[in-house]
Amino acid sequence: MEFNIREAQVTDMPEVLKLINDLAVFEKEPDAVEVTVKDLEQDGFGDNPAFKCFVAVTNKTVQGIAIIYNRYSTWKGKIIHLEDLIVNEAYRHQGIGTALLNEVVKYASSIKAKRINWEVIDWNEPAISFYESKGATVMRDWDVVQLNEQGIKNYLSNI
Repeated sequence: MEFNIREAQVTDMPEVLKLINDLAVFEKEPDAVEVTVKDLEQDGFGDNPAFKCFVAVTNKTVQGIAIIYNRYSTWKGKIIHLEDLIVNEAYRHQGIGTALLNEVVKYASSIKAKRINWEVIDWNEPAISFYESKGATVMRDWDVVQLNEQGIKNYLSNI
């Protein structure tokens, strides 16, 4: 199967959102996605983009995405966060995930990032195996900490 990896265009955002929703269903959070196509268009392609997206395209359709953004480590310096790497289920095991990860790693190297970080849900063994096969370290002794939108409001109401 032939596919092309390229930087996303604003016109790709409806297909990007579809893959994001597919991931939410896979992760048993079908109602968790709040972002809209308009949000993706504004946040990714405005004056100060919040993210960069690479897409895998086959037959003129986006079948995979990798969404990244810049972070900073107080220990290492410039790093990249891989928010999501998603491949349409029907197109898995055909090299798209590897090609997208390759693009992320090449980009990180081009900006001299010291590290690439991402999370993987602990029961997604195929993804964990994939990442480990690429040389990534899955740090199982760290917990993800979040303060959601309501948590932010609650926090601010108590200071």
